[in-house]
Amino acid sequence: MYKFISGRIRGGGYAIKGAWLLLKHEPSFQVQFFIAIVVTITGIYFEITATEWMFQFFAIGLVMCAEGLNTAIEAIADFVHPDFHSKIGHIKDVAAGAVFVAAITAVIIAAFIYFPYFFDI
Repeated sequence: MYKFISGRIRGGGYAIKGAWLLLKHEPSFQVQFFIAIVVTITGIYFEITATEWMFQFFAIGLVMCAEGLNTAIEAIADFVHPDFHSKIGHIKDVAAGAVFVAAITAVIIAAFIYFPYFFDI
């Protein structure tokens, strides 16, 4: 049992390290983190509901998770094949497309949450 628990704690440490590395070294992740802070402050300002908070944090997590996975996929692709290759380019484009879909989803969620507050609907 001790080994199981210590393994989970160690795994959590690796996850925190990975999140820190993303925030420290990846400009795209830094932008997403900044946007997350801005919309969180906006949510506090407008006193959004608990349900709206739930959707907002889901959207933030979705985008940041997609951004982190995209970064990992690009790093693996560059490691496996450092020179240009059309299939590697395709893989990177698809991963970037997933981030785009997540970001558009987050923008739509934000519109549903904030349009009534901004436009008194």
